[in-house]
Amino acid sequence: MRSYSLMEPGKPFQAIDKPDPVPTGTEVLLKVTRAGVCHSDIHISDGYFDLGGGKVLNIVDRGQKFPITLGHEVLGEVVAAGPDAKDAPIGKTMLVHPWLGCGECSACKAEQENHCPTMRSIGVFRDGGYATHCVVPHPKYLVDIGNVDPSIATPYSCSGVTVYSALKKALPIRDDEWLAIMGAGGLGLSAVAIAKAMGVKNIISVDIDDSHLTAAKDMGATATLNPKSTANAVAALQKLAGGELRAVVDTVGGEATANLGIAAVRKGGRYVIVGLYGGQISISLPTIPMRAVSILGSYVGSLDELKELMELVKTGTVKPIPISTRPVETAYDTLQDLKAGKIVGRVVLTND
Repeated sequence: MRSYSLMEPGKPFQAIDKPDPVPTGTEVLLKVTRAGVCHSDIHISDGYFDLGGGKVLNIVDRGQKFPITLGHEVLGEVVAAGPDAKDAPIGKTMLVHPWLGCGECSACKAEQENHCPTMRSIGVFRDGGYATHCVVPHPKYLVDIGNVDPSIATPYSCSGVTVYSALKKALPIRDDEWLAIMGAGGLGLSAVAIAKAMGVKNIISVDIDDSHLTAAKDMGATATLNPKSTANAVAALQKLAGGELRAVVDTVGGEATANLGIAAVRKGGRYVIVGLYGGQISISLPTIPMRAVSILGSYVGSLDELKELMELVKTGTVKPIPISTRPVETAYDTLQDLKAGKIVGRVVLTND
């Protein structure tokens, strides 16, 4: 087994060779064939999340241990299983649901492990997919992809299920109302495609990079807005929506996108934030009830939501986002390209 591991924040990944893992109990072992590169890995690699106002959340304080192999979008062939891993699909290529909880709290017992206060996610707190092999604690976390191309299927375990869960919180949106999606990176493009498949008619993609907006139009966005190209982005966004901006899904989660989304959404609207870019905002509290605005945080998605999403994808109604592939040994350099804004869509690392 070879893994490309983060030894300490801010440093390039280090290649580590060790014997192949032997699964025990209910564990299953995957030979990793695909691993998506996600923006949240940048925060872990850098060692902190920006809380705004000069404050940061240090990942060590969050419970991070080193070395750790990142990569939470994992797909591979099941090659071995522990003695208690009943009905493990040996020999089958499966997508991994990485958002694991403690298994004991009320959220986990309600099958909402993504709401567990002490998560043990694969590729975050457990070794992930930037490697040749990955251990999954139970076969129930393996999701069938059917005939979907493996490179296309891989990002659905994070970027896909993240925006799917957020869109469920943003709905309902009538045909005479509008949805705005902040950001047209990997999450934002997935949000456009999945929203269309979920029946949302009117979608505005908002980004400061025109090439990303072009990609969003290709994914099915009804309209686009570059806030840098207008003196009053709030008025421009409201005008595009004809005053009927019912919901905003913010895949960036930065100060500018939050301020724009919350200000532009109509009375009774919903602002759903999933992005972790960072910062802080100031908001007048009386305006929240007076405008009847809902401000919702949405963190990744549940196992059931990933299964729901994959069933939707299998129907062929979700247009695939732009996917490029690179060898797994380029994981760190690819992460730096993503950080620099050089990637449109998603990069999926391969072990083929």
